[in-house]
Amino acid sequence: MTLRQARGIITPLGWSVLGAAVALFLLAFGGGWVECAIAGSALLAALLAALLFSIGRARYRVEIDLRTRRVVVGEPASGRIVVTSTASRALLPSRMELPVGDGVGRLAIPALRPAEQHEDLFVVPTQRRAVIAVGPARSVRGDAFGLVRREVRWTDPQLLYVHPRTTSLSGAVAGFFKDLEGQPTDELSNDDVSFHALRGYVPGDDRRYIHWRTSARSGALMVRQFEETRRSHIAVALSTDAAEYADPDEFELAVEAGASVVVQAAKESRELTVVAGGTPVPAGPARRTLDRLAGVQIDDRPARTADLEVGIVATARRVAELTPDVSIVFLLCGSTPTPAQIRQAGAALPVGVRVIAVRAVPGVAPSVRRISGLTVVTVGALDKLPVTLRKARG
Repeated sequence: MTLRQARGIITPLGWSVLGAAVALFLLAFGGGWVECAIAGSALLAALLAALLFSIGRARYRVEIDLRTRRVVVGEPASGRIVVTSTASRALLPSRMELPVGDGVGRLAIPALRPAEQHEDLFVVPTQRRAVIAVGPARSVRGDAFGLVRREVRWTDPQLLYVHPRTTSLSGAVAGFFKDLEGQPTDELSNDDVSFHALRGYVPGDDRRYIHWRTSARSGALMVRQFEETRRSHIAVALSTDAAEYADPDEFELAVEAGASVVVQAAKESRELTVVAGGTPVPAGPARRTLDRLAGVQIDDRPARTADLEVGIVATARRVAELTPDVSIVFLLCGSTPTPAQIRQAGAALPVGVRVIAVRAVPGVAPSVRRISGLTVVTVGALDKLPVTLRKARG
């Protein structure tokens, strides 16, 4: 073992022991204290003996097998780790560590003959929405006192996505749209799918849209006029500002409501944009979007130190920048935003957009009210969201 390698494996405790040994030797030589020399020698011998425990290298092939990479909050998640000896001789027992999220699982690997395998099962906690890193698996060599620690990494980390809970919104979201093809606007067009009215013919009009029956009755050519339609485009705007939530449970309920809209939009093949705290969530299949939502965290930084506004108003502005053709926006927040803040968020969106503000307040009775043309829905439980949205359609 080289000096550089030794420096890399000595723990902070080991360096403290070495420093104490040097100090005792200085006292012994400076003051003639034999006891200090003896104590310093003992500490130095303990450190050298600890280094001996780190000598050698096991030869393993390690595999981590997660039964699934995606689960919903509360669903069981487990996996296994398989350690196979690749040495040409028997290997002595060893220790291995497997980080799982913020915790570390410690495994005792028995003595293994060449090509022999050892398997251990492990369980991943899924009580909270999260992106959990499993691994890397690493073998550990060192002494019993923790003076030295030598790690060898055997695998790369694998990610387990704990998705938020969702509820079916079949019929609840679709009812906000005027037709199957798109959302009519106030702009008139000579060529679209949503009929509006008849007007007099002017040179250059497409003759296909002449209404012959009315023209014969009135004695003048009349053509159909249409309302321009925009494709049904849903946006989910989730505030991540801690100041807009009374507690973490409100934030979790807001995320679950947003995830339910994401799943329903995917079922109906709607175009979707998701913005969480001013940051757009990359578009893609619903499960990929849920992967991203699994890792969304509440931002509890003071406003003066935050480098990005993450409240409901800033998030609405971000939606307007990203999707000027959006047709319906779900604003998700907690119980603390005032009606003025909700109105301000709605005003930041393009004119003509249907806005539904969803306030997540666990435990309260669901309610629907109107604020300056906005629909404000308050939900106290995820299973009450579909029926509350149906009431809001009216």
